[in-house]
Amino acid sequence: MIATLEPSVLGRMLRPMTQGMSLELARELVALKAEEETQQHYEHLAEGRREGTLSAEQEAELQNIVQVNSVLSMLKSEARLLLAGAKA
Repeated sequence: MIATLEPSVLGRMLRPMTQGMSLELARELVALKAEEETQQHYEHLAEGRREGTLSAEQEAELQNIVQVNSVLSMLKSEARLLLAGAKA
């Protein structure tokens, strides 16, 4: 099983990395989206979970996607704060 981090812990761990983030990188992070194929695969796995038809391997893959999305969401949040501060 994959270990998970609470969002507040994850945010505290990522904050030092984002403090030196350039405005260009912040803009790129905010604009970052999954490729259509990846999004469709995620939706397929999520549907399988709802239906209870995922194999252990598929469940692990879904958990990996969710964790990566959590990290990206935190980074995007920090990037938005940086960009908002730059406009002020």
